[in-house]
Amino acid sequence: MSRLPINRSGEMAVFAKVVELGGFSAAAAAFCMTPSAVSKLVQRLEERLGVRLVNRSTRRLQMTAEGCAFYERAVRILADIDEAEREAGAGEVPEGRVRLNVSASYATHVLMPVLPAFLSAFPSVSIDILQTDAVVDLMTERADIAVRAGPLKSSGLIARKLGSTSKMIVGAPSYLEPFGAPESVGDLEAMNRLSHSYARSVDGWPLMSNGEPVTLAPTERVRVSDGEGLRQLALAGVGLARLPAFTVKEDIRCGRLVAVAEHLNPGDTESFHAVFHGQGGALPARMRAVLDFLATRGRISSP
Repeated sequence: MSRLPINRSGEMAVFAKVVELGGFSAAAAAFCMTPSAVSKLVQRLEERLGVRLVNRSTRRLQMTAEGCAFYERAVRILADIDEAEREAGAGEVPEGRVRLNVSASYATHVLMPVLPAFLSAFPSVSIDILQTDAVVDLMTERADIAVRAGPLKSSGLIARKLGSTSKMIVGAPSYLEPFGAPESVGDLEAMNRLSHSYARSVDGWPLMSNGEPVTLAPTERVRVSDGEGLRQLALAGVGLARLPAFTVKEDIRCGRLVAVAEHLNPGDTESFHAVFHGQGGALPARMRAVLDFLATRGRISSP
């Protein structure tokens, strides 16, 4: 007598809900099951896989490394199943949730102003936004799309260019008043140069002095984890910052910041890309909608 087929997608859905809600009882309520039934389902899943997925205690559940890996794959498989059913039943209508990982500067100055237009155009698409300037692994962070600045490393990711920006050194009038505008590399060396608190592809400020390239290291007194934080520190008069032009053009126009030492600027630019996993086939309609929108309304433009 043949055995009944195992409902693997159902098990994945229940296990994913246990992880997302943090316990058997909450997951049971979501699926109109009893906590004991959910607990037994997870136990059967562990027995079939031959690994422990969660460590149980009286207070909380703790994921094992195998549980974390299985959860990540399960979420993507369930999303693919949902997408396949939507496309088969109702055509390629953008629907579902898209997780974006973007820098704080891009979010503040580019994404947030145009997001209402996207939500209006695609009412069935939901957006999760995580802001960080650090380079992240899309699988680990459960991100569908990341927007990143700078040179791209060789990887399995697909990139879509969103434009580029020049860089400039800026400071608040209140900070510059006691010193005067810096005219030389030596002047800049004597001033507080704000820096990022994480490693970057280019370490230091590239400059040109008397026709020769010079790299000026930032000072270490005040560091911050993202470019928007650097901008806020510069606005507060803490020191000078070297920032993408698109993030400070309005501050310069309004007199909140002043561009300095432009004659030392080497003219370097920084490219922005939307990166994502191609997964060897057609992208879900919800991801295509976001990527197409970013390629038109989410582009970087320098003054």
